[in-house]
Amino acid sequence: MRRLIFVIHVSVDGCCDHMKITPDEEVGEYFTQLTREAGVQVFGRKTYELMVPYWPDALTDPSSNKGDIEFAQAFVALEKVVFSRTLASVADKNTRVVRGDLAGEIRRLKQEPGKPILVGGVDIPSQLVQLGLVDEFQICVSPVVAGAGRRLFEGLNLPERLKLKLADSKAFQTGAVLLRYSKA
Repeated sequence: MRRLIFVIHVSVDGCCDHMKITPDEEVGEYFTQLTREAGVQVFGRKTYELMVPYWPDALTDPSSNKGDIEFAQAFVALEKVVFSRTLASVADKNTRVVRGDLAGEIRRLKQEPGKPILVGGVDIPSQLVQLGLVDEFQICVSPVVAGAGRRLFEGLNLPERLKLKLADSKAFQTGAVLLRYSKA
């Protein structure tokens, strides 16, 4: 059974707006390796449209650095599933749009053999947390206070507190800290 891993990069004040925080080289390498080890990545429309065409375009952009190119290669090669009621189509051959049952589709994906499923963003992960479908949380906290922007778990409404267990942590040289949690 595949594991569903929620991966997010946030500021100390919980902002997950990619325009306010960006991974440094070391954190970028971690996310690249995580992407290489995944089998599929799940998005909502908004997050998907932030990632595509940005990362595919980075492959041909002469100003892209080595780290961006390596992440772009891993990202482009990965199977992607976008949950959207409004997205008509996608140009990326490794992406499919799902309009229906989020819980049912994620349960189906988890039952398939293969590498882990990654999910990022705010809305879809919050729904998956509420449904009890997230197996692991990887939260990378960068040493910056954004002051404004979308917040982690914004709008999350749980019937009861979700207890997590710290599975691992990693401090990066730049001061960012990765926290890996599993369900307690």
